[in-house]
Amino acid sequence: MKIFESLESEVRSYIRSFPAVFDIADNAYIWDVEGNEYIDFFSGAGTLNYGHNPDVMLDAISAYLRKKGILHSLDKATLAKENFIRKFNDIILKPRGLEYKIQFTGPTGTNAVEAAIKLARRVTGRRNVIAFTRGYHGLTAGALALTGNNYYHQSTNGGRSDVYHAPYDQYFGADVDTASYLKQLIEDSSSGVALPAAIILETVQGEGGIYPASKQWLNQIADVCRQHDILLVIDDIQVGNGRTGKFFSFEFAGITPDIICMSKSIGGGLPLALNLIRPTWDQWLPGEHTGTFRGNNLAFIAATELLEYWKSTEFSIEVEGKGQVIGGRLHEWVKMFPALNMSARGRGMVWGLEIPENNIAKLISKQLFEEKLLLECCGANDSVLKFLPPLTIERETLVRGLDRVEQVFKQMY
Repeated sequence: MKIFESLESEVRSYIRSFPAVFDIADNAYIWDVEGNEYIDFFSGAGTLNYGHNPDVMLDAISAYLRKKGILHSLDKATLAKENFIRKFNDIILKPRGLEYKIQFTGPTGTNAVEAAIKLARRVTGRRNVIAFTRGYHGLTAGALALTGNNYYHQSTNGGRSDVYHAPYDQYFGADVDTASYLKQLIEDSSSGVALPAAIILETVQGEGGIYPASKQWLNQIADVCRQHDILLVIDDIQVGNGRTGKFFSFEFAGITPDIICMSKSIGGGLPLALNLIRPTWDQWLPGEHTGTFRGNNLAFIAATELLEYWKSTEFSIEVEGKGQVIGGRLHEWVKMFPALNMSARGRGMVWGLEIPENNIAKLISKQLFEEKLLLECCGANDSVLKFLPPLTIERETLVRGLDRVEQVFKQMY
């Protein structure tokens, strides 16, 4: 690890939580250079929903490289892009009755958010954007303004101008209707909250501590947007691509966003980001939002293969079943260790176990690394253990990993 400590920037992050030099990986397993095998409940912070190196993806990529397929193309037309667009429309959009234009942004989630907010301001002529407490939308300047956690904010970054952070669902507890609260702020011309261009939200707040929004709350927010011509932007970067059970995390609520931001798992581990835009709002001028790597042909090859998982409902049912296994075990631990005052929450295969006492979650995560399991912390104070295994993890491996977590709890508490 000395080379990283001496030559890599201090900004490095996950290497501090998982101090090993990793080499190869397969589905839910990852091996370091010393041959140690780890179970991966981290999944590249939600980038590896389909696991490490799925065979169908590797075969397609290898064949594409052997034929010297186009790697870099800016936003020119390529066969790889055509095949992805056609398949995404046929397998994902059409069966759900959705009609969207696809914008390929720079290859990161934060750039997709930047583009969405820029477009919302352009088409509405308004500057204000409403984000939510605990929300995380990226760390480039525009997306950073939407991100709630003070840790990422420095006065030199430009602050949170033209952004209002409203309370998320149940932020003040189950008895406070925060959707009605927001509606009143928007409709009261003396509230001090300007009519926004967009409302942006995660249906499950990931980095913020695993907080799922209810169907009722999401529908109330969607109604407010419709009533006041506000664009509803869903950030599905971490909890989309099947993480909650359905392909889109908002499907269970029956809402239709104006813009959907996607990245992370859509490329199967290769950089790719896109926005789905209702055609009426696709008012960009040519080249108005650009980037050298908008549209990654190798990622198109990977993504096209991975869409096969969604040709039937079988995969979705499988994800929901594994999610019940995870949730069930977490709720058991809440009862088994009452002194820790824990709480569990989640949806599909994204779950959080909150341990209020300072540093306990981080200590457990550190010990789990020693037990050869990767599991990160999240939330404002890193007080939430974040369970994010690949959706493709075998049940036997999932249970083995959960057993390791339970054993660490028993050893330490």
